[in-house]
Amino acid sequence: MNNINETLHGVGAALVTPFNADGSIDYRSLGGLIDYVIGNGVNYIVTLGTTAETPTLLIEEHVDISRFVDGRVAGRVPVVVGVGSNSTAEVIEQLSRVDLSHATAILSITPYYNKPTQRGLYEHFRVVAGASPLPVILYNVPGRTGVNMLPETTLRLAREVPNIVGIKEASGNIGQIEQLLAGRPDGFMVISGDDSMALPLIRRGGDGVISVAADVFTASFMRAVNAAFAGDWTTADAEYARMDEAIEALFAEGNPVGVKTALSIKGLVEPNFRLPLVPASDELTERLRMLIERNGI
Repeated sequence: MNNINETLHGVGAALVTPFNADGSIDYRSLGGLIDYVIGNGVNYIVTLGTTAETPTLLIEEHVDISRFVDGRVAGRVPVVVGVGSNSTAEVIEQLSRVDLSHATAILSITPYYNKPTQRGLYEHFRVVAGASPLPVILYNVPGRTGVNMLPETTLRLAREVPNIVGIKEASGNIGQIEQLLAGRPDGFMVISGDDSMALPLIRRGGDGVISVAADVFTASFMRAVNAAFAGDWTTADAEYARMDEAIEALFAEGNPVGVKTALSIKGLVEPNFRLPLVPASDELTERLRMLIERNGI
């Protein structure tokens, strides 16, 4: 493995953005969450991704959150910063305004809503990578964006653009993941963007997972993934099975509604959201509480 493969190998916790009741950012809880996931063994942190409710954050809040996370992490683990938009020019502006001086890489989502062609995706990421001071991890999540970046496009970017170093693949398509793993150049990371696909991807030689579940079930999730990388599939599968129902419940009413609710049950954040997201139903809240208590996760 090259240096960045070693640095970003394993589990990255995709942090939520805690809010106060008035909608302002709850930095006290954000700091506590950072300490919690690091203390329970995550390999790196991802801030300002999908789970962070970034569509509701102002650019000034991106700047402030990135600065806060950097200070609180204080070099204990690497940090990946989400920088993405459906406007290429806006991504360039974010890159110029957010302090990335202590980050390891950026995570950049495929443009959403305007549904570019594969050529458009290639050109978008070529320009973003050219403007980025850091290595770029692509992020493909067609269920949210309305566009699927095909393996041919990803692999062309991997071969032709030097500082594109990996992809967070959240298509949920194991065939697509296998194409990426089979065709990737040396050193190009393939990272699961779905908790449910983490072990299948590792089994096939992938590099790990950027995880929602690792925010809240951190110790259990790390035991499963660490066992998988060690080749102890009996332990890995058993640990994941303890979390399976709860992980499924995290996404029952959308992300990050489920994970924030689970974190609130653990006393780590308040279950506050910015519209158009709303709190979880009473039924989901009680189901998560039962699963957490029953399974000891």
